[in-house]
Amino acid sequence: MTTIEKSLQKSQYRIFINASCEKAWHCTFDLPSYEKWTSAFAEGSTVETDWQEGSEAVFKGNEGHGMVGRIAKSQPHSFLSIEHLGQLKDGEKIFSGDDIESWSGAKENYTFTEKDGGTELLIEMDVAEKYKDMFDEMWPRALEKLKALAEA
Repeated sequence: MTTIEKSLQKSQYRIFINASCEKAWHCTFDLPSYEKWTSAFAEGSTVETDWQEGSEAVFKGNEGHGMVGRIAKSQPHSFLSIEHLGQLKDGEKIFSGDDIESWSGAKENYTFTEKDGGTELLIEMDVAEKYKDMFDEMWPRALEKLKALAEA
């Protein structure tokens, strides 16, 4: 077992969206809807990526801080996995340091499943224990915003 596996735990968040997997996918990852639902984590959130497997993904707030990852797996309208690799501080990408190494390699997975004429969205995320309560509070709010966008 690696250090990462020991220090991270998997959290799950799910929601039913009364829309097709395709529409739920696009509302999840296309700008500007991505920016609307992720405001539950930080106002001004955005992302720079093409969501293609192997591509870099830079997640940032309006102060130039955020996270850097890569798209580990992408199966449009079905599954997307993001591997977190580093931080963004004042626009600079940082990939080393104790704080980063404690969660580098963590995955954030999105699974879209057709169910009852709509979509069940399951988020599975590797989370450091010190951030678990924060994400347990933020994810449900974010998913309610996403649901409203996809069902509009």
